[in-house]
Amino acid sequence: MKNKKAFTLIELLVVIAIIGLLATLSVLALNNARAKARDAKRVADIKQIQTALELYFNDAQTYPSELNTGQSIQSTTSGTSTYMQVIPSSPTPNVSGVTGCGGTDYTYTWVNEGSYTLQYCLEGNVGSIPGKELNIATNAQLYIP
Repeated sequence: MKNKKAFTLIELLVVIAIIGLLATLSVLALNNARAKARDAKRVADIKQIQTALELYFNDAQTYPSELNTGQSIQSTTSGTSTYMQVIPSSPTPNVSGVTGCGGTDYTYTWVNEGSYTLQYCLEGNVGSIPGKELNIATNAQLYIP
């Protein structure tokens, strides 16, 4: 009688199933970590834009009437002060399935000389800022999560 040392078919299937389960769990954890990183960048971008707008307001006594992604925030008097070199866009993939959250850019709206709104969306909750809905930051509401 020969004594062969080998794995049985059941043992091999169990090992392959365990490896598949671990691979699936690691991919899910990675996707969750990426979503949290994108949200952290969105909140940091909004805070940075708000800081630049406040610096602009301190010099000009008004907020800019228009801001677009990719442009800079500079003083209106000869452009000698740059408060933000490039206004960032929201990381992709963007938040989908929520009204007003389909675009990849933050939306700036000038209300009057002393007020503005910044609209943005998050994939999940960040501190006290809710996810999966349209969030609005204003000059009276500086977020520091």
